[in-house]
This record gives sequence, structure tokens and C-alpha cells, in this order.
Amino acid sequence: MQTKKVPLRKCLGCQAMKDKRELIRIVKPSEGDVFVDLNGKANGRGAYICKDKKCLNDAKKKKVLERNLKANISEELYQKLEEQMNDE
Repeated sequence: MQTKKVPLRKCLGCQAMKDKRELIRIVKPSEGDVFVDLNGKANGRGAYICKDKKCLNDAKKKKVLERNLKANISEELYQKLEEQMNDE
């Protein structure tokens, strides 16, 4: 019996490899603004972050989301990410 391969992604905050479903995906489509992708299927460049406020704060301080997505990240997006973490 073959086991299904679990996709792993790296958290931009703590640099740990984790199951894709354990992380929050942020997407930058080819046109338009950066947004939080709740179902993980949106087209565009994706970046992942743990559902942990420490990782979010580290990523915000080091501006890794901006560098990774090559875009300006609004304060509103960081607030949405924080709300998403509170919902979990």
C-alpha cells in the first residue's frame, strides 16, 4: 500500500518545514494586491507562515514577506493574519 505524500512548506518566520495544511498561505497574484489565501488554491506566488504570532512578528520585523513576494505588505494584511491566528 502506498502512503500519500504530504506537501511540506517552509514557514518564513521560524524557517521550519511543516505540513502545508498547518500553515497560512499569503498570495501575490500576477495582477492585484497581496491577500490571505484561506483554501490554499489561489493562483500566484505563495508564501507560508505558521499559525503562531511569534513567527508573524519575526517575519514582520525582518520584512521577509515583502522580500519573498516582492511586494509591499500593508498593515491591514498583517492584522488579517493575526485575526486568522486568533480564530485557530
